[in-house]
Amino acid sequence: MFKLRKSNERGYTQLSWLESWHTFSFDSYYDPKYDHFACLRVINEDTVAPKAGFGTHPHKNMEILTYVLQGVLEHKDSLGNGSIIKPGELQRMSAGTGIFHSEYNHSQDNPVHLLQIWIIPNRHGLIPGYEQKQFDIKYGAGWKLIASEQGSEGSLKIHQDAFVYTTKLESGENLAYNVDRQRAVWLQIAEGNLLVNDNQMSAGDGAAISELKSIELVSSASSHILLFDLAAK
Repeated sequence: MFKLRKSNERGYTQLSWLESWHTFSFDSYYDPKYDHFACLRVINEDTVAPKAGFGTHPHKNMEILTYVLQGVLEHKDSLGNGSIIKPGELQRMSAGTGIFHSEYNHSQDNPVHLLQIWIIPNRHGLIPGYEQKQFDIKYGAGWKLIASEQGSEGSLKIHQDAFVYTTKLESGENLAYNVDRQRAVWLQIAEGNLLVNDNQMSAGDGAAISELKSIELVSSASSHILLFDLAAK
């Protein structure tokens, strides 16, 4: 199965300070066909205006990943963490029994472009936790593992049988990924244009993939891609 989710088919929220595209049901946007995919619950593509952000708010029983594409985002939480998230960095917040946090763009001029990703944990009631790391993501270097259950290959540790990869491809480059037929894969295009198993995909597009042996990516422009390899149940 290769089910394409086009960028302009996603849910959309626009506020004075925020533009947000929702791959899956979120807040007031609900689509029963795209409520979640395996344990992948949310992919929001957010653009936060200068001198604005998300005020302090709660989360519970969710693995929350923040991946900045452009700009700089400030994070504060009730565990006492305070940090700046830059492009190439991944932040993992395990909400567990409950956590409060805020995210803010302190730039006077530049917006922040990011992906907010929620993964349903393998159990409720976890102790809240936090981790952040810079990853060296180079064009043409293949798949880079940035989050996994075991924290493999220097990735951030998440509480779910899931592997999160990213890669960057220059125009004309190609890359494959072997798919375990017992698992589910979600592909999300952060930037660029490419063919994936002969399907044209562009920035903001996603695809649900299962029961295929492999996927083949051929980039037609500089592209930035995230791949989620997930337990099927």
